[in-house]
Formats: sequence, structure tokens, C-alpha cells
Amino acid sequence: MYDARTAADYRAARELPREGLTAWREAIAEHAAPRPGTTLVDVGAGTGAFATAFRDWYGVHVLAVEPAPAMRELIPAGEGVTVLDGRAEQLPVADAAADAAWLGSVLHHLADLDAAARELHRVLRPGAPVLIRNAFPGRCERDLRVRYFPETAAGIDDYPSVQRVTEAFAATGFTRVALRSLPQRSAPTLAAYAAGLRRAADGKLRALDDVAWEAGLARLRRAAAERPEEPAVSWMDLLVLQRG
Repeated sequence: MYDARTAADYRAARELPREGLTAWREAIAEHAAPRPGTTLVDVGAGTGAFATAFRDWYGVHVLAVEPAPAMRELIPAGEGVTVLDGRAEQLPVADAAADAAWLGSVLHHLADLDAAARELHRVLRPGAPVLIRNAFPGRCERDLRVRYFPETAAGIDDYPSVQRVTEAFAATGFTRVALRSLPQRSAPTLAAYAAGLRRAADGKLRALDDVAWEAGLARLRRAAAERPEEPAVSWMDLLVLQRG
């Protein structure tokens, strides 16, 4: 799905500034208790934004698993981050090797959710959490893209639901611990957010026809002109499941 140009666009347009992720940093610390010496597997690591953040925030060792070569090449490998070629359904990680797992905007890309749940059960130690950051059907009204490009909600309707994900993980021995909506600041202003949008880097925006894309841009730019100081804040869900 990703060539070098698309991967570069993704990194430029989709990676969030760390200063906009305060709520996520605090929630991850609360639910995973990451600390130096522990291992976190980042499943579908993309270009490595969260992998490097976890390393820098908590001092953990991150196994950054990513199937797309063009994305994988942009992950800053080195001390604290090991880059691996692999998929959620067949993780290149030893049994019981990880203390936590992270899936950031990955669920809707999985070919087999049930197989991924079984793999995560295999690679996690007993009691370890899976932290899933994703949009879910019926819970995406505060997503920035849905607010200004409402047609994108139809694409999210096809994503796995909270119930579907919970059931898939429960079948292999996980218990749901928490479901929280958390804010993330994508840009300091709506105008800056509009300027940084890359249609090619976002599957939801790529799915729009030209009329819907232009209408959404006009809607966003109008809001930016009316509220020039408003930060571009979006909300996503954090679903936490714990391995038995």
C-alpha cells in the first residue's frame, strides 16, 4: 500500500506533535506502567512516531513491527527501538517476550483480527496489557476528519466495533479493562491543520470524491478564519485489554 512518497507524506501529515499527546502519555503510563527495562511491542508501527515516543517517555525497549517496507525504512532504529518486518497475525516476537502491546490506528488494517489476538496472547507475559488507539463505529463524532469531512464516517462504520474487538480478545484470554476517549492536538490552529493535510496520506480522505474533498476543505478553512486561535484537537478511543 505504501511507496516511498506515500510513506514520506504519511510521516509529514499524520504523525502528531508530542506536545499534543499529553493525555495519551498519561493514560499509557496509567494502564501499562512502562518503565526502563521493560519491552513494548508496537504492532503496525508505521514510521515510528509512537515507538520513539515510548522509548523517550518511558525508557522502554520497543519492538517496532511494521509490514510495509517503505514505512519501516523511516523508523529511527537504534538504541531502544528494534525494527522488525512482520504482521499482527504472525509476529516475529518470542513467546512471553513483551510486557505490553500497542496498536495505533491498526485494527482496520488487520486481515484476521482473531489471529492477531491469539498472537498477542502468545507474545505477551501474563497480566500484560494491550493498548488499542483507534476510531470505532458510532464513537467518531469528535474526530477532526469526521467533523469537517463528514463523509469519512461511512468508512469508519466498516471498522471493527468495540464489541467485536473485545470478543475476539476475550476468546483467547483477555479481559477488557478500560475504554476511554482521549484528546490529541494535531496542530496549534485549525489553519495549520488545514495547511498540513495530505489527501494521499490518509485512507479516509483518499476515499472521498473530489466534491466532498473540496467541500470539506472549504468547511475547515471557513472555521479557521472564524476561530483563528482554536487549536486543532481531535479525539480517539483507547481500548485497554489485559492478558490473563
